[in-house]
Amino acid sequence: MKRAILYVRVSTDEQADKGYSQRNQDEVLSRYCAVKGILVIDIVYEDYSAKTFNRPEWKRLLTRLKKTKGKQAPDYILFTKWDRFSRNTADAYQMIGLLRSYGIEPQAIEQPLDLSVPENKMMLAFYLAVPEVENDRRALNVFHGMRRARKEGRWVAMAPTGYVNRTTETGTKYIVPKEPEASLLKWAFTEVAKGKHPIDQVWKAARKKGLQMGRNNFHNQIRNPVYCGKIFVPAFKDEPSQWVHGQHEPIISEELFTRVQLVLQGRIRRSMKIVSPKQLPLRGFLKCPKCTRMLSGSASKGCRAYYHYYHCSSRCGVRFAAAKVNKVFVEALKALRIKPEFEDLFRRIVKDVWNKNTTSERQKRTAAERQLKQQGERVRKALDLLLSEDLRPAEYRMIKTDSDRKIHELRSLLSTLPDAAATSGKLIRSRQRSLLNLSLLYGKGSTEDQRKVIISLFPIPLIYDGAGFSSLPLGKAARILFSYRTTNNLLYFNPL
Repeated sequence: MKRAILYVRVSTDEQADKGYSQRNQDEVLSRYCAVKGILVIDIVYEDYSAKTFNRPEWKRLLTRLKKTKGKQAPDYILFTKWDRFSRNTADAYQMIGLLRSYGIEPQAIEQPLDLSVPENKMMLAFYLAVPEVENDRRALNVFHGMRRARKEGRWVAMAPTGYVNRTTETGTKYIVPKEPEASLLKWAFTEVAKGKHPIDQVWKAARKKGLQMGRNNFHNQIRNPVYCGKIFVPAFKDEPSQWVHGQHEPIISEELFTRVQLVLQGRIRRSMKIVSPKQLPLRGFLKCPKCTRMLSGSASKGCRAYYHYYHCSSRCGVRFAAAKVNKVFVEALKALRIKPEFEDLFRRIVKDVWNKNTTSERQKRTAAERQLKQQGERVRKALDLLLSEDLRPAEYRMIKTDSDRKIHELRSLLSTLPDAAATSGKLIRSRQRSLLNLSLLYGKGSTEDQRKVIISLFPIPLIYDGAGFSSLPLGKAARILFSYRTTNNLLYFNPL
């Protein structure tokens, strides 16, 4: 008696659970074997696509057949139609050859073929090609449908983090923001745009706030324009790629998204984050009046707030309120004035340094303005060629889309670059006044700037004894340029 394994396949587990095809195939194949007197030794149920033979149950069956080759191998593998066997012509021929090398004949009971007859190979080719053609046509229809949806501004894939998929009553799918992920991503975009922290630090901070997103996914998503309401339509044949306005609600603005991209590309210089506390600018410059060790600085929590102190780490117990020490030091700076013979030199230096430091910014602004003008001219020329029928509409749209994108990026870049011509005079005069008035320069500066002033004026440690500075020795260069105009009741010092 001939022996057979029945192969029952549907494309998905949902069809296997809710459909009738699987049970119908089982019944038809079993009845066929009963009529033909074929012994059924096994039934294999598959709920996987036939695009390839990389299917779980089929792979297990093939492994078993290799082990029983030539011994207890079945005579047939039976299925209802050839599309149940495969929807890939090349793979099907290869698998048929492999099974026949095992002495097994694959056969479709509703499309029976005696492959020992050469003419039947034409029918086999037809039976195998039709399912593949159906698959390709279905895939092409799906592709064009999804492309059409993208052109209309609809998101057609699984919703990215911060959104959730929804379906209207008519079956149209769309995405809507999902909280709290949407707010956390908006916060992350804002932090990246500031350029104060590395991307990984922003990601870690967002995770602590509750954002469930891996590092690589975060790096990808902050480059995803879907968050500013844009949908990307890739190029296809003679159609250029393009960005369209999405129908979904954006989480961030286009300006914020563009600024983030400029930061990521390094076109906006990242500002350094100052770690030193602003309440302790003199930390590292003060010497203990008792043991001559360097004073440290820290904050102590009181009942209502934190209070900062300069203190010695030894047993001497020296401890000064930072606010008082800082105030006395500023008063000392007020007593310092630049010598009259150097005032004009300082003004010229400020102007030269300003021009040197803003050269790069001016060049960037000039280049951006020139490129902006060129892109506008490019669109105008393309329009003239279109009107004179020397340019096809599709080519014009491609040029227009590319130029619009570049114009938007250039305008965003220009918004971050100061107009040096309009502001230079006022700013230079402001810098000159600050440099000629050290206490004003010190007071307006950041902690880093304040420490630079201290290093420039006082190269050796300062000594504060609780009432004032016992010495404020200027450095050699500072003594040439500056002089003490007067003393103050809050301090006493030896200028030399």
